[in-house]
Amino acid sequence: MSRFRCTVCNYIYDEEKEKVKFSDLPPGWICPVCSAPRSAFERMGTGNGGENEAKGEVITTTVGEKILEQLTAAGVRYIFGIPGDSNLPLVDAISKQDRIKFILTRHEETAALMASAHGKLTGDIAACLSIAGPGATNLITGLVDATTDGAPVLALVGQVAQAYLGSEHLQEIDEIEIFAPFTVYHETIAKPAQALRATTMALKNAYSRRGAAMLSLPTDVLSEKLDDSIWDVSEHIFKPNSVPDDEDIDYAAALINESKRPLLFIGWGTKGGGEEVIQLAEKISSPVATTSRAKGVIPETHPLAVGVLGSIGTVYAAKAVKNADILIVAGSGFRQRNLVPDIPVIQVDINSVHVGKSFPVKAGMVGDARLALRELIKKVARKIPDKDYFDRINKLKDEHKAEIGKDAGDMSGPISPGYLVQTVKRHASKDALITVDSGDHTYWFYKNYVCDGEETLLSANMGCMAFAFPASLAGQLIYPKRQVICITGDGGFAMLMADFTTAVYNKLPVKVIVFNDGKLKNIKKEQEMYGYREFGVEFVNPDFAEFARSCGGDGFRVEKPEELDSAIEKAFLSKLPVIVDVVVDPDKMAMPTTRVK
Repeated sequence: MSRFRCTVCNYIYDEEKEKVKFSDLPPGWICPVCSAPRSAFERMGTGNGGENEAKGEVITTTVGEKILEQLTAAGVRYIFGIPGDSNLPLVDAISKQDRIKFILTRHEETAALMASAHGKLTGDIAACLSIAGPGATNLITGLVDATTDGAPVLALVGQVAQAYLGSEHLQEIDEIEIFAPFTVYHETIAKPAQALRATTMALKNAYSRRGAAMLSLPTDVLSEKLDDSIWDVSEHIFKPNSVPDDEDIDYAAALINESKRPLLFIGWGTKGGGEEVIQLAEKISSPVATTSRAKGVIPETHPLAVGVLGSIGTVYAAKAVKNADILIVAGSGFRQRNLVPDIPVIQVDINSVHVGKSFPVKAGMVGDARLALRELIKKVARKIPDKDYFDRINKLKDEHKAEIGKDAGDMSGPISPGYLVQTVKRHASKDALITVDSGDHTYWFYKNYVCDGEETLLSANMGCMAFAFPASLAGQLIYPKRQVICITGDGGFAMLMADFTTAVYNKLPVKVIVFNDGKLKNIKKEQEMYGYREFGVEFVNPDFAEFARSCGGDGFRVEKPEELDSAIEKAFLSKLPVIVDVVVDPDKMAMPTTRVK
C-alpha cells in the first residue's frame, strides 16, 4: 500500500487507511481538503527531493525551508510582510528558525518600502513577503522605489498552486508579467530543483544590477521536499566594486588641474565616503554641493560645504555652482540640467547609463565614486583658493545663515514650517537618522536643515509619498541605539499610518513629526505655479497624537509655536514610538529652486 500527498495542501491519502487504491479512484475525485484534482497528488517518496532522495534517503526539509537556508547563508536578516494562503509553507519555514527575523506589517507597501530603505541604508538585501493577487500588487510601489534608487531587495511573492494556474483561480495573476517592468530579476520556482539556483540568481541580480529581484512561489512547490546542499555564497555572490579606467582618471585629473574654480557635486554614490570627499575638496580648494540624497554625507558646517543643489535645495548652492569653471559630479545621475551651468563637466557613476544622461560630459568615468575619488586625490595638484570666488560664496553662506536664524526665531502663528524644522534641529542628536517624506515639508527640510553628523534618507527618483515612515521603521531596526526621526506630511503619513502599531509591537521608538496643514500643500503649490485653481487637495485629519496613544505609543499635538520646544523635547526623550502632530501654516510654502541669474 502507498501514500499520496496533495501538493497543494499537503493532505495525505493513505491507501491502507482508505481501503481503496489511489489508481482506482474515480476520474473526478478531488482532494477532500482543498479540492485539488488527482493530478496534483504525488506518491510519497518519489518526488523531486534532490540529492539525498536520489540515494534512497528520507527527505525531511521542504523547498520553503531550503530557500530560507539559502537566504540565511547570504546574510539576509529581515523579512517584512504579511502571511496568507499562498505563502504559508514559507511562513511555516520562517517560524522554525531564528536567524532571519520576520516583521509583520499592516500593509504590503510598508513591507516593500522597509526593504527598500534597508537596501539604501546598508547596501544589503532584506526581503518582503506577500501572498498572490492583491498582496503581490501592493508590493509594487516599494519595489519601484528600490529599483529606481538602486537598492537591492528581494520580493518573495506567493502564488496559487500550479494545479490552478490558468484557471482564473482566486487571487491568480500573471506575476512575472506584472513585476517584470519593476524588477531586475523575476522568476517562478516551478520545480524543487530550481529553488536554490533561482534564489541565488535573484540575490546576484539584486546586488549586481542594483534593484529589486522577485521570486514567484507557487504554494505547492514551497511544500515539496528538497534536501539539496545550499550554494556557498562566497563562491557565487559578489557585489560590484570597480575603479574607473586609469586613462579616464588621468584625463579628469588633468581637467581639474587646469581649472581655477572647481566645484565638487556629490550624490548618493559617495555614501560612506565623506572623508574622501573632504580630502579631495580641500586639496583642490573646491566648494562641495550635494544632491538631496547625499545630504549629510559631509557635515554641512564644513567651511567648503554649500548645501543641497536641486529644486528642493538652496539658492545659495545654485549660485555657488554658477560661478564655478568646472563641475565634478561624483556618484549621481543628476537630472536637473537647468541647474548645471554651461561649463565643462566631469562625471563618475557606477551606472554607465547615468554618465552623460542629462547633460554633456567632458570626462566620463564608470565605476565606484568613492574609489574614483581616492584615485583623483592622488593625481590632482593642490590648488590655491580663488579669493574672489570664495568671498562671494562666503557672502552667500552668511545670507543663508541669516535666513535660517530668522526661521529659528519665527514665533508667528499658525506655526511656520521653517520654525518646526529648526526646532527639530535644536533637539536632534548629532548621529540621528532622519527619513523625509515627499511634500512641501521636503523643501523646508532640505533647504534649511543643516546636517552636522545626521544622516538623511528619502525616496529620490520616485518621490514616493508614505516612504518616510516605513523607512524610519527599517532604520530603527538596523540602528536600535540611534535616534530615528521621521519628517512627514499629513497626506503621506496617513497613507500607511496603521503601521504605527508595527512600531509599537516591535518596540521601535521612532519619532514621527507630522506637518499637519490639512491639505496636500505641495499639490496646491504646483496648481498655483502652473496657473490652475486650488482643487481637490483638502481633507479632514484625525488627531494623530490621540491615534498614537490609542496604539500604545506617545502622542503630542501642538498648535502654538511656544508649545513646540517642550513637545519635541518630551517626544525625543520618550522610550516609545511617538507622533508629534504639529498644526502648521497651510499658506506658507517653500518654492522650488530654479536657475539663478
